[in-house]
Amino acid sequence: MRNEVVIGRGGWFRRHKCFCLLAYSFFLVATLTGPASAQAPGKASVAEIALYQGADRDQRLAAGAKKEGSVSVYTSATVEDMAILTAAFEKKHGIKVNVWRASSEGIIQRGVAEMRGGRNEADIFETNGPDMESLHREKVLQEAASPHFADLVPGAVAPHREWVGARINIYVMTYNTKLVRKEDLPRSFEDLAHPRWKGKLGIEASDPAWFAMIVSELGEAKGLKIFRDIVTANGISVRKGHTLLTNLVVAGEVPLALTTYHYRAEQIRKAGAPVDWFILPPAIARFQGMGLARRAPHPHAAMLFYDFMLTDAQELLAQRDFTVTSRKFDSPAQKLPLKFVDPKWVLDESEKWSKLYSEIVVRQLK
Repeated sequence: MRNEVVIGRGGWFRRHKCFCLLAYSFFLVATLTGPASAQAPGKASVAEIALYQGADRDQRLAAGAKKEGSVSVYTSATVEDMAILTAAFEKKHGIKVNVWRASSEGIIQRGVAEMRGGRNEADIFETNGPDMESLHREKVLQEAASPHFADLVPGAVAPHREWVGARINIYVMTYNTKLVRKEDLPRSFEDLAHPRWKGKLGIEASDPAWFAMIVSELGEAKGLKIFRDIVTANGISVRKGHTLLTNLVVAGEVPLALTTYHYRAEQIRKAGAPVDWFILPPAIARFQGMGLARRAPHPHAAMLFYDFMLTDAQELLAQRDFTVTSRKFDSPAQKLPLKFVDPKWVLDESEKWSKLYSEIVVRQLK
């Protein structure tokens, strides 16, 4: 099979370093269209609403949300998944949810640009943990408090409390059961350099976080050599989008994908697709984060949605095979020995691992 290399968005890890230039350009435009909105006298600030823990908290949020009438969510979740969650929220609270969906990069760029330009449109951001940490560093997010934090698995609440993990993406390898025999599956990363995998491997174009974690766990020198050996011997088809990559496994175009998400592989397996999944240790996982915008225009509705994502939505997500963070529901997070991606480490080591991933995997220089 011919290797298809997708250069795509480039420095996934480096993107947080170039926000200022992009945001500044939006700022110049925004200054011509209108100033940032000021807090009305006597009106509670976003921070006061986000941190309020009084006995009447739920009643205050509900009453305020009713007056606001809607909540705006910027998310990288699939349209199908968000439709289910928003429908449940609207039915329960009668509050309209406006969803803007984009890649994690697009969410960060728009969020930073709007904040710098005084355009306060987003209430909730929902995307990958490292990207949420970027929004924290860019001072886009507001610290929040929720009584439901106590129900979450360890590590789900960021130390600064500006974002929280509502679900977990576990990286798994997914294979087409018609093209790959279970007895032939690799038992180590070294096995992926075996000739049987020539032209059969696929990987997502923006997974240097997974790459960094795997290489570090294997030992940096050893891990880098293993991946160089795999690429040299068999090549890796690089695709953009984890859902796309999983779908290509179903279609048989990619017999074995190295970086897919557990929930999606399990969804399509249960639906009858000829696929199955497995994990080569270590099992790498990443929190999918959610945070309140520092200048949320609908803060009461936003916190109502925030609480919903940590309660009712957890059951809905679990039913769709997501790994949820609430300990009230059974999930793989409570069974597997997961190694979590550290968002701070990912960002601080961004240049190094983005370059290595690009050179060894994405570009596959010979």
